[in-house]
Amino acid sequence: MSALADTPVRPAALSSDWLGAAERSLRLAVEVPAAILVAAEALILFAGIVSRAIGHSIIWSDELASILFLWLAMLGSVVAVQRGEHMRLTFVVGGLSPRARAWCEALAVGTVFAFLALLLHAAYDYTEDQSFVETPALGWSGTVRALAVPVGFVLALLSCCLRLARHRITDLLGVGAVLLGVVALLAFAAPWLTGIGNWALMVFFVGLLGVGILAGVPIAFSFALATSAYLLTTTSTPLTIVVGRMDEGMSSLILLAIPLFVLLGQLVDATGMARVMVAFLASLLGHVKAGMSYVLLGAMLLVSGISGSKTADMAAVAPVLFPEMRKRGMKDGELLSILAASGAMSETIPPSIVLIAIASATGVSIAALFTAGILPALVLALVLAAVARYRAGREEDAIVVQRAPASVVKKTLIVALPALLLPFLIRTAVVEGFATATEVSTIGIAYSLVLGLVIYRGGLKTSEIVPMLARTASLSGAILFIVGAASAMAWALTQSGFSHDLARAMAAVPGGKTGFLLVSVVAFIVLGSLLEGIPAIVLFGPLLFPIAHQFGIHEVHYSMIVILAMGLGLFAPPFGLCYYAACIIGGVAPESGMRRIWIYLGALFLGLLVLTFVPWFSIGFL
Repeated sequence: MSALADTPVRPAALSSDWLGAAERSLRLAVEVPAAILVAAEALILFAGIVSRAIGHSIIWSDELASILFLWLAMLGSVVAVQRGEHMRLTFVVGGLSPRARAWCEALAVGTVFAFLALLLHAAYDYTEDQSFVETPALGWSGTVRALAVPVGFVLALLSCCLRLARHRITDLLGVGAVLLGVVALLAFAAPWLTGIGNWALMVFFVGLLGVGILAGVPIAFSFALATSAYLLTTTSTPLTIVVGRMDEGMSSLILLAIPLFVLLGQLVDATGMARVMVAFLASLLGHVKAGMSYVLLGAMLLVSGISGSKTADMAAVAPVLFPEMRKRGMKDGELLSILAASGAMSETIPPSIVLIAIASATGVSIAALFTAGILPALVLALVLAAVARYRAGREEDAIVVQRAPASVVKKTLIVALPALLLPFLIRTAVVEGFATATEVSTIGIAYSLVLGLVIYRGGLKTSEIVPMLARTASLSGAILFIVGAASAMAWALTQSGFSHDLARAMAAVPGGKTGFLLVSVVAFIVLGSLLEGIPAIVLFGPLLFPIAHQFGIHEVHYSMIVILAMGLGLFAPPFGLCYYAACIIGGVAPESGMRRIWIYLGALFLGLLVLTFVPWFSIGFL
């Protein structure tokens, strides 16, 4: 799961030095403001909680946070372009020869450049339109906020120019010819595409979009470019609509929880909190058969409730546990399989970013999702524990592990207890109404900072703070840009009438409610594997949730089904992006787990069917 990787192909030292200096300067000019914005958002929201607690609410805090949020999303997406962290499918490109891979990298960067250039004027027009808007509390012009879009586009264009300068002239000419050829073909076929009605959707949102994703173009930009091409070719809709819909998709204040929970996850890792939690679980369960597998599952449940990011979860757990698990005879394929399966298992543990995204896209209560998400994950954890127990006898050598003395268990518990309280602190603050789902992450951040500075001293270094904030901005920008692009694409599909056609088709599925649930499970497994979770949910959630409502399916129950099915696809080879993230984090070759993972995924699928047809697990505690 990588994107826009550097492909230095010019041997001239002078050119390389100049490009390197320019890239470092531009990166610094973007990363520092982005890091400051992350810190500012955390401080503003935390100040809002404190002011309410003392009875003096700051009426403009949410408004200022919303203004800064769009700037954070745009600058973060620029940082992601510079670092190559926009999500993309590399399965096909990775199998090509080095020469062909280099050309595909040039195509990926060139396509991003083409999209930004295409929408730059529309972004400027959109900013002008927003000048007539005035914020109610601060009285600022809407331009202050909307200016983030064209500024972000310009900075991303400059970043793309510097990246393109590292590629061969022949590659750039080839990319230019391909892009111009696509434009000419669409212009020539415009009358025919307009005449065939909604069949044109197949050309743009299956053909053009699919080719872009398979060629390694970042998913967000593939979405946005396919949408723009569709509107330009078959309608008279101005591209300012695309910019506006992207803004609307990225700007929901509930999504502000994403960068703050990403930051919280990094703090949990940097302060050593994840390490002490894992150490306690290992002392408690490490001596039993499949004990370290149980520890991994328990650690993923705990950490998932804190960081909200699957990659962060796995990165916090795997490096701590894998060396010991290897010592006990577990094969790399088995380690990779249980790590990836545990990532899919814990998708609904609050405050999962996917929970936040589905609440934003569909209007489902975030507090209800936070309450409902725990039990389904526990059910799947028990299913995986049973598989791990079965597999342990086949994998582990006859190594006798002594039970840890009670004094060691007690000592590790005392050390880990402050860290173990963090997930419960977060959930209690939301459920009891002390803070919103957006604000509660700041409580976790403040708590983690106190633990890192006072209790787990030495883990967090001052020199790591700015890079950590910049990393948060990059990951958040990549996620938010996908949400914005998927929102624009969903709007185009809705305006075309596709949503009504889909509703009729889904409503006519044989088997009524049961058939609809089964089709939804299969559809989101496939979508999760091909698109990555958040774009799949943002794109299809608003279309399918009304249909589920017609069948009398509880929206929270349907949310759990959708998220877990999507997670199953997300970690399933050969296309699941997070499967390869697990490979990188665990230091295991992808082919090692290709055979072994299916028993775990099969067990998860059976567990998912139980959750699908027993709604009590999802809504029994609401």
